[in-house]
Amino acid sequence: MSDPMDYDAELRLHNEVLRLACDISRHDRVLDIGCGAGQTTRDAARIAAAGSAVGVDISAGMIARAQVLTDAEGLRNVRFEQADVQVHHFPSEHFDVVISRFGTMFFADPTAAFSNIRRALRSEGRLVMMVWQDHEANEWSVSIQQGLAGRDSAPIVFPGGPDPFSLADPTTVERILSAAGFAETTFTDVHEPVYYGEDVAAALDWVRGFSYTQDMLQRLDAPSAESALERLREALAAHDRGPGVWFDSRAWIVTAIR
Repeated sequence: MSDPMDYDAELRLHNEVLRLACDISRHDRVLDIGCGAGQTTRDAARIAAAGSAVGVDISAGMIARAQVLTDAEGLRNVRFEQADVQVHHFPSEHFDVVISRFGTMFFADPTAAFSNIRRALRSEGRLVMMVWQDHEANEWSVSIQQGLAGRDSAPIVFPGGPDPFSLADPTTVERILSAAGFAETTFTDVHEPVYYGEDVAAALDWVRGFSYTQDMLQRLDAPSAESALERLREALAAHDRGPGVWFDSRAWIVTAIR
């Protein structure tokens, strides 16, 4: 049977780092921002066995998938909401911990979003989120960019669209969180590889599903797109380490206090 590939599989090593960093207690009430299919929400709920976990994501499809997986596991202290974190009405001063695994980089107005998150936290409540460091520090991003656009091309730009590196700069992040009412912001380096599939074919299929891969390919004529895919296939093959395709990555664990 082939190895199923999804975002949880890609971040299998990061997930353990984040779980330890969150330091959730048995009675905590946890809010998970950008929860996707709910793996991190369910992890939090198991630890907060006498508390609860709420997962929020803007994607209705992800929320539906999260609910199916949670029902299958029989967890009862978890619920999910489809919501835009920037404007959603969370209960005031309700949560002990807000967590996020790469779910906070895509806000149109990050200060508004983090201000709303702060209001949902109790006094001295904690924010613990994982975000990507710079494009240049992430081998997966550099390799995909070079594969799609050529080795001498400029880094991928995200004009007006989702930018996975929008919270890469600590000075910027600290300024945003301070403006939103957070204090004691800290940054911890996370150096773990990302998993892209059991073989090159699976990895190529996974990377072709990325929104910026699709955008780049759509800008090219057919011969250029085929050349780009061949370069991408070669880049993936160079990182096929036997038990799967792996790329180096760098992220931050960012913590702050209300």
